[in-house]
Amino acid sequence: MKRTCLPQTIKLAIFDLDGTLVDAYRAIADSVNHTMERLGLPRQSLRTVIRSVGWGVDTLIRSFVEEAQAEEALRIFRAHHDKRLRRNLKALPGARALLAFLKKRGCRMAIASNRPTKFCHIILEELEIDGYFDHVVCGDAVKRPKPHPDMIRLVLKKTRVRPSEAIYVGDMSVDILSGNRAGVFTIGVPTGSCTVEEILEAGPDLLIRKLSDIKKIL
Repeated sequence: MKRTCLPQTIKLAIFDLDGTLVDAYRAIADSVNHTMERLGLPRQSLRTVIRSVGWGVDTLIRSFVEEAQAEEALRIFRAHHDKRLRRNLKALPGARALLAFLKKRGCRMAIASNRPTKFCHIILEELEIDGYFDHVVCGDAVKRPKPHPDMIRLVLKKTRVRPSEAIYVGDMSVDILSGNRAGVFTIGVPTGSCTVEEILEAGPDLLIRKLSDIKKIL
């Protein structure tokens, strides 16, 4: 599992959003099922939706509808999610404390998420944690979203931080693959869509049980 050494000086901490820092799964599931009902399709369980997120909205919706309905389904989902996402959001345990800890240490922070930019900013603003992040780079800001390294590389470029001075934290194998390909130290945390086994298979540099464990390694 070990691929690189933990940076001696961590200048930048990059985070995935859903399942890593925040829990917005019920909002996602409600918007998915609103879309299903509008199209006369079967509802999806919360667990099924959780296991389907992380690859971007287009991929999420297309996993539940036929291609001929995809564009209409995406339009319905986005319109509903724009309003639904503002309710019942919550930060995952330890997230706020970790962000405050890193900020106090002078560590810069960024988000790299496959979510559309608009929805990422809604979440960060509603939870009042947007002020912690220097940059928010999302799937619609690059040609190739995760598992490609483009988002992380863009964050590194914007912050002028070397890969050897950065870490990337995520809950999915797609996050680990993206971080590995960008050459940063990757940390997996099984608090979202993937199992421990799936995260380990992707080859993280470190696996932790919960976000607060990051304080211990620093």
